[in-house]
This record gives sequence, C-alpha cells and structure tokens, in this order.
Amino acid sequence: MTLRLLLGPVLLLVLVLAVTGCTQSETVPPFISTPSPTVTVTPVPTTTLPDSATPGPTGTLPSYWSMNVQVQSNGQAINPQIIMTFRGGMGMNLIPRLELKVTRSDGVIETGEMTQPLSIGQSVTFNATTGYQDRAEAWAITPQGDAVKILDQYVPFRSYNSQ
Repeated sequence: MTLRLLLGPVLLLVLVLAVTGCTQSETVPPFISTPSPTVTVTPVPTTTLPDSATPGPTGTLPSYWSMNVQVQSNGQAINPQIIMTFRGGMGMNLIPRLELKVTRSDGVIETGEMTQPLSIGQSVTFNATTGYQDRAEAWAITPQGDAVKILDQYVPFRSYNSQ
C-alpha cells in the first residue's frame, strides 16, 4: 500500500518534470557580431562647366527632354548686352535648371541660370563687348544631375545683312 501511495506522487513528479522540460523557452545563443561591410559615401558631383576659347560640340537630350534657348546681342554700342531667351521644349517641366554662361572677348566670364518654373520668353541678360568673339553657352541639367550642353556659339555684336 505504501508503494501505491508513493507511486502516485512519483508519477506526478515525473509528469510535471516532463511538461516543464518541453514547455521551457528555447535558449537563444549569445549574439555574435558579424563585421558589417564598410560603406563609403561619395559626394554628389557638382556640375562644373569646362572653360574653352572656342565653341565646341553640343550634346543631345532625349526628345522628351528637348529644350530650346535662343541667344542674341542687342547691338547697342553704348550698352552692349547678350540676351539668352528660353523658347520652350518638351522638357520644359522636367528639366530642373538651365545654366547659362557668357565668355566675353575681354576674358570676363559671367554665369546665370534659369530654374523651374520655366516659361517661354523668360530671359537672362549679360554684359557684352563690341567685339565679335563673345561666346554663349547653355547647359541643361537633367533630373539625374548630368549637365548637357545644348547651346555653344559665338554671339556677334551686330549682324549685318540679316533679315
């Protein structure tokens, strides 16, 4: 009879130990740090415009980014100026900025820009010389930040025999 009295609590104890062993939370292995790859941050390149004495080739924008800039001299000897005018294009709402540059024949460089919102007829005026070697450049800055030269030409002080 004593065996029966002892067998009940022993079986109960074995059952409790089995249940607690199965329901015990799993031990998590200690955190092992793995070396993370080093990340180097490269600064965004700034758009610097190259300097040259003669006009060079112009780039082409995709048709959906096309832009048109017109340049002309006012032809006044007292106050010579170069006027760069935005004439529209399909990229009018997509191109964030136009960078403009005038290199005068006396070596002075002037820069300007047109930013969004661009409107047809918007213009920027630069001082000019009465010589025939003033150079005008226009760069379209694409949404990715690339500079594409869309205009590069000499601007004569006066145009004779033109209509």
